[in-house]
Amino acid sequence: MVEATDAIAQAIMALQAIEQELLLFAAFWFLVGALDDIGVDLCWLWLKLTGRAHVPRITRQEAAAPLRGRAAILIAAWQEAEVIGHTVGHALSSWRQADFTLYVGCYANDPATIAAAMSGAGDDTRVRIIIHESAGPTTKADCLNRLYAGLCEDERRHGYRFRSVVLHDSEDMVHPAELAVIDSALGDVDYVQLPVRPEPQQGSPWVAGHYSDEFTESHAKALIVRDALGAAIPAAGVGCGFSREMIARIARLRRAEGAAAPFAAECLTEDYELGLLVRRHGGTSRFLRLRDAEGDLVATRAYFPARLEDAVRQKARWIHGIAFQGWDRLGWSRSIADLWMATRDRRGPLTAIVLACGYALIVIEGVLAMAWFAGARPQMAISPVLRTMLALCFCSFVWRMLVRFAFTAREYGLGEGLRALPRIPVANVIAIIAGRRALAAYLRSLRGATVSWEKTRHDAHPVTAVAGGAAAR
Repeated sequence: MVEATDAIAQAIMALQAIEQELLLFAAFWFLVGALDDIGVDLCWLWLKLTGRAHVPRITRQEAAAPLRGRAAILIAAWQEAEVIGHTVGHALSSWRQADFTLYVGCYANDPATIAAAMSGAGDDTRVRIIIHESAGPTTKADCLNRLYAGLCEDERRHGYRFRSVVLHDSEDMVHPAELAVIDSALGDVDYVQLPVRPEPQQGSPWVAGHYSDEFTESHAKALIVRDALGAAIPAAGVGCGFSREMIARIARLRRAEGAAAPFAAECLTEDYELGLLVRRHGGTSRFLRLRDAEGDLVATRAYFPARLEDAVRQKARWIHGIAFQGWDRLGWSRSIADLWMATRDRRGPLTAIVLACGYALIVIEGVLAMAWFAGARPQMAISPVLRTMLALCFCSFVWRMLVRFAFTAREYGLGEGLRALPRIPVANVIAIIAGRRALAAYLRSLRGATVSWEKTRHDAHPVTAVAGGAAAR
């Protein structure tokens, strides 16, 4: 009995030691992350107070203005039969301009997607469906490169030159003003990014809903700050437009490095990288947040993953491509603003570790609390430094909750703003699992494993909700 009691006491002491180490580690990194986020918050507040974060409105005439030159819209599609027809059909009905070509990349071994794309296109001559020579899936970037080759072939065949190249995904619901806004902005810069607006889904208020919270805060605050600081703007891969000359310049530079075309087929986040390459190669960029005459955000709307496993798969790909491949492929900039933003972009793996430590502490504290109530251990004294750190962590968490609520409620309404608070732990759990999965995938790639297109599953399209009367704002 005495031996058992001693063993329990030793186990409790060991657990207390682990508790102290984890508290120090987690509290330190939570505070570092809090300072990072508060820095962005303060920058945004300054921009808001000085009027530089004002969201202008465009008139109906500006939204429907003719394009100054031809636009090419590229969409890569693999196993997207459920959504690609809606995307193509809605884009054609929304964009009234005649001077654009919608390129849809498909694969011969995916006839359902080809049929859906053809159905959405109907007899509209503004659509060109290109069948990839290779069997799918390859990578999204590889499919985009095939579309770029088709674009170049059309320019040679018809004797014209596109003015802009716009990227979209197969599940996107575009805004009617998008092409006119991008076309106008490209008169001053080489690349422009419009916001992305994840649409709420009744069947998945927690998993799908957490995307609304994160994208709203990112695209209503963080990217505005990034743009104001003059840092490079990463491309989201949707609602982003590039000048034809900039795409051609990047293509030439990549060919000089032995690559085939402008999109990095070996990279999981080729869109993110492409946006940063614009600045690296002497171009200029802009993040534009506008509202139309009715007050709707000029943004790309889409349904994001509604199932936990799909959200984890998507976010693991983002972490792998941005944090791990981004570090390897892009390195670090000497610009203070770019260095700060790159650090924010690549903190995903560390965030997953710190969050995992935080949740491990909750379990440990529960065990130790039971031991304390049972009289098996005295409460351990907390040092003044650690006590101060924990108090600051609590205050920063309350601040983060208020900020998350405010931005989500502003865009989606009070109900979604309130739901954003209990969605925080949902987002944290997804981040932890995705971080582990991304690290495992990266380690496999270091051992020679091939990077493949682990695409996100799409079963529904927001245009169907609009058709049913649930129009999104």
